[in-house]
Amino acid sequence: MNATTSIDATLASLAGRRQFLQHSAMGLGAAALGSIVARSQASAASPSQTPASDEANGLHFPAKAKRVIFLFMAGAPSQMDLFDYKPELVKQFKQPLPPSVSNGQRVTAMTRGKEQLVAPTMFEFSRHGENGIHLSELLPHLGTVIDDICLIRSTHTDAINHDPGKTLFCTGSEIPGKASLGSWLSYGLGRMNENLPDFIVLNSAFWSGDKANIQALYSRLWGSGYLPSKHQGVSFQPSGDPVLFLSNPEGVSRESRQEMLDLVTELNRQHMQQSGDPEILTTIAQQEMAFRMQASVPELTDLSQETEDTLAMYGPEVHKSGSFARNCLMARRMVERDVRFIQLFHRGWDHHSHLPKKIRGQAYDIDQPCAALIRDLRQRGLLDDTLVVFAGEFGRTTYCQGKLTHKDYGRDHHPRCFTTWMAGGGVKGGIAHGVTDDFSYNVVENPVHVRDFNATILHQLGIDHERLTFPFMGLDQRLTGVEEAHVIHDILA
Repeated sequence: MNATTSIDATLASLAGRRQFLQHSAMGLGAAALGSIVARSQASAASPSQTPASDEANGLHFPAKAKRVIFLFMAGAPSQMDLFDYKPELVKQFKQPLPPSVSNGQRVTAMTRGKEQLVAPTMFEFSRHGENGIHLSELLPHLGTVIDDICLIRSTHTDAINHDPGKTLFCTGSEIPGKASLGSWLSYGLGRMNENLPDFIVLNSAFWSGDKANIQALYSRLWGSGYLPSKHQGVSFQPSGDPVLFLSNPEGVSRESRQEMLDLVTELNRQHMQQSGDPEILTTIAQQEMAFRMQASVPELTDLSQETEDTLAMYGPEVHKSGSFARNCLMARRMVERDVRFIQLFHRGWDHHSHLPKKIRGQAYDIDQPCAALIRDLRQRGLLDDTLVVFAGEFGRTTYCQGKLTHKDYGRDHHPRCFTTWMAGGGVKGGIAHGVTDDFSYNVVENPVHVRDFNATILHQLGIDHERLTFPFMGLDQRLTGVEEAHVIHDILA
């Protein structure tokens, strides 16, 4: 039996088993067939098929941004020590948090039943920008670009623990398995650069804050969930091949790889005709993309053409592969090449103890690179149509966890209020939106739920969050779910 005959026999065998399941009178066959039909129909759907006022671009309305850079601070930064200035709390040092403030709200098991003693920040705040916005002394570089930033001090969430908190922010639901924000944008808007993925993930390989109390980052945070798998994020590695197995093995030329790809593509197309599985089309597309990336990714990751001034702007850590600074510079290069959605994850923010020491290190990691990213985008004319967003999964408590002195304290998880920010992409700069109470414990003005945050990101890219849907399990799934979500119009230019 020759090779071709063997391949044909294998495909016929696979098709026979699949057809048996699809056409079986048993419930399993019907269910499998129904699932494939639904996925096939959904794969063809897009927002452009719904009525849109910007029909020329296939959007629901004119977009202010084309791309998004999401800076995700995994572990939850303390808003009180970075962004939310509460000078009167100094007078409340080591005093019990008034019951009228906490109001019986849930706390984690780590501080349940324990005395809630107020811990004012030890860090000084100063005013920055035309509107005199307060920022911590830990963020001197960010203060230089505050006129490009909108602080959202009234963000709140439903989750009180890390896993559901990160999952909610990244996928719109605390329940694992939903499609991530980047995947929704890939599905809804498509690719702008045929030689690079439209959704790329960059994880920091190291950080300066907490190194013991670290939660894992899991691929479902950038997964496609029920969307076709071609929309999932592609995670770049900090060393070696940026994407695993990108390089050809020794002895394999680009020409022989092309011949191999052509053969595999033909076999996959035959399999598709016999089985009707739309995921095979995804496989073909991703294999072809991987081949193109063998040429495009090395050029993307080569920083040799960056000027010394640019490298200096991002700070000394930019020279270390896998650093947050280097990832910020990489994000700018991806924006230049029209990657749709870039998500950076930086861990080490879960400061239950010794917060002052740990948060200094974290602020060192991110302050200069964040400011440089904004400045670099603006200098290159890219900030106007690139939306940069910054968030963690929730905030930290005003009361202390563990030992409390003026110079040493920890803070527990706090979902009731925390600070996020946006810059560029049609968002007003130099403003602070939302107000918290005197203890940075509750939102008292202009609350912004995580759903509202995500709805606003979609809006700036020309998408109505209620009309970007995907049929799955009998429901038109949405990033923002079935509960109300509102675009934050007050922060939009």
